[in-house]
Amino acid sequence: MAKLTKKQKDTNAKIDKSNTYTVAEASQLVKEVSTVNFDASVDLAVRLNVDPRKANQMVRGVVTLPHGTGKDVKVLALVTPDKAAEAEAAGADYVGLDEYLEKIKNGWTDVDVIITMPSVMGKLGPLGRVLGPRGLMPNPKTGTVTMDVAKAVSDVKAGKIDFKVDKTGIIHASVGKASFDAEKIAGNARELINTLVKLKPTTSKGVYIKSIYMSSTMSPSIQIDTKRFASDD
Repeated sequence: MAKLTKKQKDTNAKIDKSNTYTVAEASQLVKEVSTVNFDASVDLAVRLNVDPRKANQMVRGVVTLPHGTGKDVKVLALVTPDKAAEAEAAGADYVGLDEYLEKIKNGWTDVDVIITMPSVMGKLGPLGRVLGPRGLMPNPKTGTVTMDVAKAVSDVKAGKIDFKVDKTGIIHASVGKASFDAEKIAGNARELINTLVKLKPTTSKGVYIKSIYMSSTMSPSIQIDTKRFASDD
């Protein structure tokens, strides 16, 4: 077992593992325990009382973080020529169709989000093995398959993210950067958690949100009180 450095020991000492924190407290603390020499991502891990193997307990959705993600999200718009101009105007980093389909077929996936039109989805089907495992396959449920391409691109650039419960029942999502003010981290975190509350499956019985942890890149995790995550801490 690797020994902790003095910095790691000092960082761990700031977190009371026997205590749970409000969203506001955790958002301030996560900034203090972020010690990497780059702008770390701040992430939430929310464990839900659901069985993802059952279709009626699958939790997935989208949320627009009020203060953005802090990331420069690279967007590829796979659109027909008549939609290219509006995709470019909305801020898409790459715009086109057949040439990008060929690039993806050859293994290129250097983007964060792909937005396309219903009429193009048939061409994307054969690329599912490339895009699926990377979470890049467009989906109408997340707003990435739409005729309103400009709005979809703008929303993603403004901080819209999609999430999906994993096979262990946990939602993992980034809610900002360590450089954000604590209030902005808290605002983003509450927006995500409150969105998850609204998506509770009717078949999920008992306590729905079992635990919430906040952490930054390579930092220890901070447990958030599941009864105190509303807007008023």
